[in-house]
Amino acid sequence: MAIEQKDSLFTLIKSLSKSEKRQFKLYVGRLGGNADANFMSLFNLLDKATSYNDELVLKKTHIKKQQISNTKAHLYKQILVSLRLSPIHQNTRTQIREQFDFATILYNKGLYKQSLKILEKAKNLAVSKEEFTLAHELVELEKVIESQYITRSMSDRADVLAVEAKNISLKNVTVSKLSNLSLQLYSWFLKYGYVRNDSDFNTVNDYYEARLPKYEYATLGFTGKMFLYQAKLWYGFITQDFLSCYRYSQKLVALFDEYSDMKQLHPVFYLKAVNYSLESLFYLQQTYKFNETLISLEDSIEYQRFFVNENTQLLSNLYLYQHKINLYYLEGEFTKGTEFVSEVLGQIKAFGKKIDQHHVMLFYYKIGCMYFGAGDYKNCILYLNKIIENKDLKTREDLLCYTRVLNLVAHYESGLDEDIDELIKSTYKFLLKMDNLYDVQRKMIKFLRNLTSLYPHELKDAFKKLYADLKEFEHHPYEKRAFLYLDIISWLESNIDGVPVEEVVKRKMRLKM
Repeated sequence: MAIEQKDSLFTLIKSLSKSEKRQFKLYVGRLGGNADANFMSLFNLLDKATSYNDELVLKKTHIKKQQISNTKAHLYKQILVSLRLSPIHQNTRTQIREQFDFATILYNKGLYKQSLKILEKAKNLAVSKEEFTLAHELVELEKVIESQYITRSMSDRADVLAVEAKNISLKNVTVSKLSNLSLQLYSWFLKYGYVRNDSDFNTVNDYYEARLPKYEYATLGFTGKMFLYQAKLWYGFITQDFLSCYRYSQKLVALFDEYSDMKQLHPVFYLKAVNYSLESLFYLQQTYKFNETLISLEDSIEYQRFFVNENTQLLSNLYLYQHKINLYYLEGEFTKGTEFVSEVLGQIKAFGKKIDQHHVMLFYYKIGCMYFGAGDYKNCILYLNKIIENKDLKTREDLLCYTRVLNLVAHYESGLDEDIDELIKSTYKFLLKMDNLYDVQRKMIKFLRNLTSLYPHELKDAFKKLYADLKEFEHHPYEKRAFLYLDIISWLESNIDGVPVEEVVKRKMRLKM
């Protein structure tokens, strides 16, 4: 049986570009015997295969059953060694590690002076690039060698190395704590989404304050500031302070502009800073600035500025397509946006298993909202059901909740309301189980529950009443999030005025200009 998705060797081979495959063959061909080796036979087979199974290997190669495991492991290692030698995968970090390996080899040969010379250069590079973990390893090896390479300056040298080790260790601790805080807040956001009430806010605030380390801003350096801004940014996202999010995303971008060489060393963090900036502008409804930033991102991708490997190319395209959809929302161009859906789906297919289910479901939600805004409720329901039926989705409870609410509204609007009472009950039960009910959600479900019992001439008054009830939450510190996920207000206005949702959103956009 094919197990493509579970076989790491097969997945690795399929990820190789033509130039990487060519380099691998040149690498293993440096010794004549490798051309006919079992691992090369396996490589050539899997390179052409569409799926992996052991029976195929036994049938098409001379590899025996008991040899498969070792041959696969050896091939996997050889591919990684070949990739490591590729200039595409070389960066400051790999160069430092390489110098560390060279120094270790020289030390083992008893060539202490040569080893120390390499270590000194590598250490200076590591410190200048704020790679403090690597710098600490380099200093520790220096200490070992200095203890054996006796010179008259040994006592002074020992003190210098001890101080260096201590300072680097302290920097590591601070940077590590800030990095941990940023990651923990991001994990919190994926699990719970945004704060819903004062109790949530106090919980997050206490969590943040307890884990924020003491630091002197002037001594943080690039890496410390980067993780500090990221932590503050995620705190702003969770607490729905989107102006603060934009402020710290801009600080991140400015930090990378100040240390421009760090864009090459940390392209993912730079890319995420731009992404955070776009997300913040979307939530703040700043269409002009959003479009300007999006064009800049697209130019950077097109001209391959900083995004030069598969990982960064993947992320940049992921963010680009998410924000292109967001631009259609901001401009109220839902019908035009539905024409863009096929391109988005093609990109999702191209991403394959390289992106997680959370991002795929987020795309489906945005697509569902696009169809809803365009008045195509059947397609809206189609994509929302992809989220609802995904039993493995464990993150972003708020995304799951609003998917259910929008699904209800779409069923009502589409006329597919014969089972709406049962749908309301299951949705309400789901939301209670998730412990994630906002006041806006409660009022929406109550409204939809009563819709089926209203006479046609009573509908407009019912819409007006719900509109008045929800309008007071539009700028509520916690409830306002509901209108960012699902523009209920515009939907109500469209029903009250008898015009499409798309026209209502466009009208609002014109008023802002």
